[in-house]
Amino acid sequence: MNLAIDIGNTRTKIGIFDAGKQLKTWVFDNHHPINWTAILLENNIQNAIISSTIPIEASILQAIQQVSKYIILNEQTLLPFTNQYATKDTLGKDRLALIAAAHAAYPNQHNLVIGCGTCITFNFINAQNQFLGGSIHPGLKMRLKAMHTFTGKLPLVALQNDANLFGNDTNSNILSGVLYAASKEIDGMIDDYLVKFPEMNIIITGGDAELLVYRLKNQIFAIPDFTLLGLNHILEYNA
Repeated sequence: MNLAIDIGNTRTKIGIFDAGKQLKTWVFDNHHPINWTAILLENNIQNAIISSTIPIEASILQAIQQVSKYIILNEQTLLPFTNQYATKDTLGKDRLALIAAAHAAYPNQHNLVIGCGTCITFNFINAQNQFLGGSIHPGLKMRLKAMHTFTGKLPLVALQNDANLFGNDTNSNILSGVLYAASKEIDGMIDDYLVKFPEMNIIITGGDAELLVYRLKNQIFAIPDFTLLGLNHILEYNA
């Protein structure tokens, strides 16, 4: 059994895989205590991989040493695709995992993967299995927080899906601005990619993807846990 751990800025996702098939998934807030030893023993974990955007807690590192083989994803990790990013040491590990997932699911094809988390990232791998890069945009919660932080009176609005084109109070105006602007921004970026690569798979994933996908005009695959799939692909490649 393989264990894939994706530690983000606010949440930790855990996936159990066997022969490339995802069997179990857990999602925890980062402050939630996790019994790592129990997960390892109860699922007979032999191999594990960790991707983290924040420093990894000592308890996780200590537990993971119990498995036969483990990987801490970094810029030195062998990848199943060619990474042409110029500053590999600054590239988010979550983005590497998303590209690996695209390579696993749609090999030898043009793929644009849009990750919707703390930031919205565009990540492109071509049919020659080369990661060319992409772009980084403010995420939905970041936009809400920015409007509150950099103005004198706008409130900090909680992110929710209840947004109409015409808001009738300040909170609904802010939500409308954030959700509709982000979806139009994503559609515009996709249109530019399609000019260069008309035959292209488009995948959207991440915690906020469900708030955006049905607002997009372009045909798009919404795939949850895509990062975990990519991490397992990298783990298998290094086996």
